[in-house]
Amino acid sequence: MKLVCIGDTHNKHQEINIPNGDVLIHVGDFTEAGTKHETLDFLEWFSERPHKHKIFIAGNHDFFMEKSGLSEFPELPPDVFYLEDEGVEIEGVKFWGSPVTPGNGTWAFNRKRGKQIRSHWNKIPGDTQVLITHTPPYSIKDRLSNKRHIGCEELFKRVKQLQLPLHIFGHIHNNYGKTRISPTTYINASSLDDQYRFHHSPIIFEV
Repeated sequence: MKLVCIGDTHNKHQEINIPNGDVLIHVGDFTEAGTKHETLDFLEWFSERPHKHKIFIAGNHDFFMEKSGLSEFPELPPDVFYLEDEGVEIEGVKFWGSPVTPGNGTWAFNRKRGKQIRSHWNKIPGDTQVLITHTPPYSIKDRLSNKRHIGCEELFKRVKQLQLPLHIFGHIHNNYGKTRISPTTYINASSLDDQYRFHHSPIIFEV
């Protein structure tokens, strides 16, 4: 199964040249201001992609998704899956997705570090094969340009505890790329750089 990973497109999704694959994954921040109009524009575009299956989560910019979810939109096609602390199994591969990020509530899906955000990661099933989050785990592809790490400590602990094979995320634009710390492959799939330019190609990964 070929996964095509993108994220942090911030209303610029139509500018991306997306390669073919079996599952297209968006790791959140598909809007900039998080409005209903922006969200609908993304959903229409995403649903029309030719990939056999499509999975997306929200990010800290996607305020309308936190407020209303999918309740105010037409029903998604059967090949499109929105994950909010939940999972889906596709052709025998188990995916799990969550939009939450550490924060003080200023942004969408913010949760306090420690016990509050840990309650979300504790929901990740032990048999998850592909974890999709908006936030990176702490110290992995999460460093800002000022060298400060802002990923989630509790997520790092949970991924390590479960020994997950693959973790895909975004949020930190300038740390795009792949790294492997056995047994987990980590992918930061941010499509824009820290100046909101398309310098990052979709990342392809085979599972």
